[in-house]
Amino acid sequence: MALPVASTDRETLHGIINANVQKGATVYTDEHRSYLNMEGFTHESVCHSIGEYVREQAHTNGVESFWALLKRGYNGIYHHMSVKHLHRYVNEFSFRHDTAQAGTMAFIDMTIQRMLNRRLTYKELTHA
Repeated sequence: MALPVASTDRETLHGIINANVQKGATVYTDEHRSYLNMEGFTHESVCHSIGEYVREQAHTNGVESFWALLKRGYNGIYHHMSVKHLHRYVNEFSFRHDTAQAGTMAFIDMTIQRMLNRRLTYKELTHA
């Protein structure tokens, strides 16, 4: 799951991790200081600043791949993503990332299934 966050401070990141990750799970991160001292989790990190990108099971390659896909979408398709709708862009690219190996027809079918019985009017989109 990917989601935009308002801040990368310790309180914000720990709150998101606590709300979305099962206690006792292993959390893999980079060396950002806000991840230090997470309670209830096993924490492994890699230190990009010294050229470490993988250590045994610890790496951030999956999330780095996702952010690269989102950046390509920003630069190549949208050119601007408002904060108000950022969660929608992140959800779209999360779906693209998660279904990258599905094949064209399966991707189309999954997209249609997610649209059934859902409607977002222009008014809701622009005045929410």
